Formats: sequence, structure tokens, C-alpha cells
Amino acid sequence: MLEHKKIRSLNDFFVDLQNRQSKEVYFYRINGYSEEIGAFIKKYYDVARRTGVVLEGKIPNPDEKNLAYYNEIMGMQFQMSAAFIEASLKKWLPRMTDFQRQTVASAIYDSLDSMRKTGKTENMLKNAYIKYMCWLYYKFERIVNQLGENNVPKILYEGDISNYELMLISILSNAGCDVVMLQYNGDDAYMKLDPQSKLSDNLVMNGMGSFPAGYSVKAVREAQQEEMKTAHLYGAMPAVNNCTNAWISGKILEDIQQSIAVRGNDTNFFYNCFCRMNGADDKLTYPNELYQMHQAIKNAGRKVVIVNGEIPKPTNDEITGIKRGNYAKFEQLVMDLANNIKYTANPELQKIMNKAFVDLMIAENKKDASNLNRLTNKAVYILCWLKRYMPMLFQNWKQPEISCFIYMGGCKNENEALFMKLLAKLPVDVLILCPNLNFKCCLEDSVLYEANYTESIVMDKFPEQNTQFRIGTAAYHAERELDTLMYQDTGLYRNQQYGKANAITLQTMYEEIKILWDQELKYRPNFSTADGVVNIPVIFAKVSGVKNGQLPQYWVSIKELMTPDTFLITRVPFIQPASPNPMKSYATEFYKNGKLQKNTIKNHPKYPYGILREEMQDFLLDKLELLIQQKLIKGIGENGTEYTVIAQVLNLPKDMVRMIQKFDFTKKNPKLVYVNTTENVISLEDSIMVAFLNLIGFDVVFFVPTGYQSVEKHFNKKLMEEHQIGEYKYDLEMPDLKTIPLNSPRPNWRDKIFKRGN
Repeated sequence: MLEHKKIRSLNDFFVDLQNRQSKEVYFYRINGYSEEIGAFIKKYYDVARRTGVVLEGKIPNPDEKNLAYYNEIMGMQFQMSAAFIEASLKKWLPRMTDFQRQTVASAIYDSLDSMRKTGKTENMLKNAYIKYMCWLYYKFERIVNQLGENNVPKILYEGDISNYELMLISILSNAGCDVVMLQYNGDDAYMKLDPQSKLSDNLVMNGMGSFPAGYSVKAVREAQQEEMKTAHLYGAMPAVNNCTNAWISGKILEDIQQSIAVRGNDTNFFYNCFCRMNGADDKLTYPNELYQMHQAIKNAGRKVVIVNGEIPKPTNDEITGIKRGNYAKFEQLVMDLANNIKYTANPELQKIMNKAFVDLMIAENKKDASNLNRLTNKAVYILCWLKRYMPMLFQNWKQPEISCFIYMGGCKNENEALFMKLLAKLPVDVLILCPNLNFKCCLEDSVLYEANYTESIVMDKFPEQNTQFRIGTAAYHAERELDTLMYQDTGLYRNQQYGKANAITLQTMYEEIKILWDQELKYRPNFSTADGVVNIPVIFAKVSGVKNGQLPQYWVSIKELMTPDTFLITRVPFIQPASPNPMKSYATEFYKNGKLQKNTIKNHPKYPYGILREEMQDFLLDKLELLIQQKLIKGIGENGTEYTVIAQVLNLPKDMVRMIQKFDFTKKNPKLVYVNTTENVISLEDSIMVAFLNLIGFDVVFFVPTGYQSVEKHFNKKLMEEHQIGEYKYDLEMPDLKTIPLNSPRPNWRDKIFKRGN
């Protein structure tokens, strides 16, 4: 038999028998946990699973079938002698060697003898013996054949052990097994069986605490299985890994210029940084500092990619270039999509990219494992961008080169943030610049290093050339700060302060139209600003009939609405369906797969609004998209009306476009007055124009003395407020409003008194 000894370290369990200090084995019980113990259990479980026995809970007692088979082979004889036991083992477990039989027989005899000395009867000894023999055959047959060999077999027992279980495991330990017992409930139950700790030793180490909630051999096994799956996903691992930010000083613009050679000298790592600067340390010098940094990186021969504002979305061709399928399992998704990462010029770099991609996908899957389609879409975006920027960042790459990716403006969405995380795992310095503190980058990552400054500066483009940036004087920046104080949440507004707006149609009485008509928008009810968007209250009404039947006053009421910013229509229809429209032939190019192709429109040589302010162009195209998405016009999405909508919106009258160009969302808005005195039907094109003008913030009023259906015939829902003001009139001739005098205001009582006195 082998001797029980105390370990010097946990690693002693994994030393071969011939390299142990003596012919010794170890039997330990573990009643507490630490990270070191957790790592040991994980390793010990793996060895016991492969070459030993893992017992999760009690060893089941021999059942009737077990006992019947034992009786058939061995009979029910029993003698209290080592020779009898050894002879029985030769018949019951014939694969054991003579040495193994002798060792086990001796250990069983010693165990039974100790029971006899405590007063156990012959029958009790026999029952224990038969139980031992059945357990050896059904539970431990695989390890009794390894006893005495150089690789010491392992037993891992989980839970509170019973008396007979302890006796048998002690027998096997004495015969040449290492044993570890995991006791999550502490040592009390065990000490009742072995008060002197003669059979095993209690493990005591620094830093031990309670086992984590839910800890078990099953949890260890599941973790190992997960690790095996993960290892399969990665395939061949790279020889080098990223050391991100551990080496930086915190002065970002200096760190990113740091020579690669002095960042670190461990060839197992590449040294990169992942940083974000919010605001500017000094807005006067900030642009020049960026310019100088860029020049220094270029002069060092490093590759640099600069993106301003947003990372352009993948094109249809880029998306088509990513090979993918329909996935039922996460592992299938990752392994298949990772095949899109190809860099044959440097297999090591391809391994680095593959590992970074798998790392990212595993992290994302942990957040939401229920939606593989969503994860697939994210992965496709990331792979498109990786393939796009790979040649710029890694052409002729070799260790330890580090390229640089600079993003001016910060991440606008989750896909951009994921791409930044991916780049940060590659041999790339990733620098995100957010000088405008009014915008918050959406990226969050525990590895990201941030520098926060108090000064804010509006800067849309990175100064790659010294002609690309302007440096403001102190007075200039002081004025901008004064602007912020004056025009932020004060009710005062700069000219063209806002580039986005939402129109809110007011429900009014007829008499209120005249009152509100020439009023600045900021004074109207429900006007507000939030998150850089103006909510502008507008009038969209139809006036049916003639008040009191009085035509002279009716025409005066129309003339009273003729401001310098009012567009008057008296010819019905204003736009004939057959009227020439140069945009009709291009409309199908501008709307594909249910989406408005804004970039295609803006880049088209016939695009008519390229002369407008950039933010106004974006505003108009956003509202065109909204008009289509909300299907405000009948036939959109059904018979191709959306193409008519696009063509008409892109062909507004020149005078109307000029009104739009100067439209300031916080001041007076442009107007449209449409008078239809006839029975002519208003055209679809007129209806499209009017609905669009309402969306972009025009006040629109229809005067229809006949009360007939007009523009609303082409609307999918009620958009206008209708006012019935009097009796219907027919066959009216629209007079020239220039010839109609406005009514003089009625004299008040003071005027009357003074006139009488004269």
C-alpha cells in the first residue's frame, strides 16, 4: 500500500508517481474556495474525467440486479481473511494485476478489520464486503486496473460522504488513488465519521472563502464544455495578442505618437491604444495640435485612416460581398461568417483578425442570445467595414507595426461602436475625437481610456491639411460662448440656429387664422425646441363657403393674408398631370427596395436643390422620406404613386424654393393660399405639393367658396382642419386682389368724441 502524505502545493496532485518524494498519494477534502482552488478543481476534474472517477452525489447502493449477478458469479460465501479476498478479486475483477489485487485486498481487509474491532458482527462485515465488491465492479473498475502505475488515478467526490462510501474510497486511496472531496456545506458531517482526520486531510490555504452560489461539478463541466466550444470557434490562435492602453501615460495626443519600439518589448504582444477625447483642452490650439499629431504619425511611416462625421454605411455591393447563410446556432453563425476574413499576405494577422471577430461576437451574444438574425446583421456590417479599411490599415503589415484609425465626431450607433471595439483588438491605435460636448459618443467599453475637457468646439472635419482648419481668436470663442448663454433655453434664437424641425398642425377657430398668420412661430402655442429640433405649430386649413354671403369682405379676408412670404394660387389645377417634369424619368433610381436613396439623389447631375443650404437639403429629403413612409397620399406603395411623389417634390416652383431657402424655423414661416372658386378638380400633383409643404412647415389655407371636395380627395387621412363659415357660392370670378382696398379699421370711441368736437 502507498502512504498518505500532505501536499506542498496543489500541483503535487498532478506529479507522476515516480517523481513524488516517496511512494505517496493524497486524500484531501476542500471546504472553501478561492480563484486558485477553482483553477485546481477545474484541472483535477478534467484529469478525473479522463482517467479516473467523478462522483456527483452518493454512490447508489447495489440493486437487485447487481446483487443477483454477483451471487451468480461469486456466490454468497465470505471469509474474514486477506487470502479469501484476494482470491475473490481475481475471479470478480480478472483484469487486475497480482500487485493490484494484493494491494486492494490488503486495504479491504484492513478496513473490515477496523470495523470488527469496533464491534461489527460477521454478517455486517459480509454485507460491507459485498457492497465493496459491487461498487468496485460497477463504479471503480476503470481505476482498479491503473493502481500502482505512474499516472496516479484520480477520484473526485462531491457532497457529504456516507460512512461506507468513505471506507471504500479510503480503501482505493490506500491502494494508490488520489482523492479530492468537495464539501460545499463544510466539514461538520465528515468529522462525525472521522473525528481525528486519520483518513484524509483538510485543505487550508490563504484567501479561502465560501463556495460561490450555484457552484458544482456540473457547473465546472458545463464551463469546460463552453470553453471547448469556444476554442473550436477560434481555430488556430495567433502568436501575439493586444496589449491595449496598459502602457500609455494618459496624454492621448502624445501617446498615440509614441514610437512603437518604446511602447513595450514583449514579443508576445502588440502595443496599441484605444482612447476617446471629449471636448478640447484649449480650443485655440486644438486644431493645430491635431494637425501636428497627424503629421508626426505620417512622418513615422505609419498608416492612417481618418473618418469624419460618420462611418459611411456599407454599400449594397459590400453587403453582397459577405458570404452568409441562415443560422440556427451561434457557433454556426460565427464559424461561417469568420470565413469572410481573408488576409493571405500575412497568416498571423488573419489569425489576429479572426480572434478579434470571435471575441466580439461572443461578447455580443452574451448580451442577447435570442436573436441570431440581429447578430448576423451586426456581423455583416462589421465585416463590410473591416474589408473596406483593411487595405488602408494593413498593407504589407508586419509585426510590430501599428496603424492608426481616427474618428472625428464619435459613434452614432451600435454598429459603429462595435467596429471601434473590433479595431481596438487589432494592431491599430483607435482615437475617437468628440470636441463638441453637445454630442455624446454612444461607445461604452471597459478598455476605453477617456480624457474629458471642459471646453467645447464645433469641428466637423479633422484638419488633415493646414488649409483645412481655421483657428479662432479669443474674441471669436468668447462670442460663441456668449451665443451659448444668450440662445440656449432663453427664448432667444440666432439666425438659422436649428437645422431640423417637426411641423405640428394647429386646431384653431376660423377667426384665429388671421391672428396667427403673420406671427413668428416662437410666439404660437405649442412651439418648443428639444434635442436640436424645433417643433413648429403650423396652420393647415380649408375654408368652405362665404361668411354671411358677403363677397367683398370675403375677398378682403383673403387679401389680408397676402404677406411678403405668401405664395398665392388661383389657377386650378396649379400643376397639370401632363406638365413637363424633368425629374420623372429619374424617380425610379431614387427609390429602391422600399428606401429613398438620398445619396443617389444628392449626387445626381439633375438634382435641383444642390444650391440650397446643406442642412436644408437634408431637411427636405428627410420630409420627402417621411411623406412616403407615412403614405399620406393615396396609392403610395400600391400603384407606384411614390415615384410621382418624388418627382413632384423635386420639382417645386422656383419662387417656392427661394422661400424654403430663407425659412428660419424660429421666425415667420412661408405661406400658401390656394383659392378654388370653380368646380375643377385639384390634381394629384397639387395634393403632393401641399402635403409636402405642410410637412416642412408652411402655413397652408384653401379657400373653397363652393365647399366641394378638393385637395383632400388624394389624402389617405384627414390632414386639414375644415372651417364652414357661411353659404356656398358658385361660378365666382376671382378678382385681382391688388385692386381691392383693405377695410379701414373702425374708429374707436375716443375718435368719435374728438371728431364731434371738431
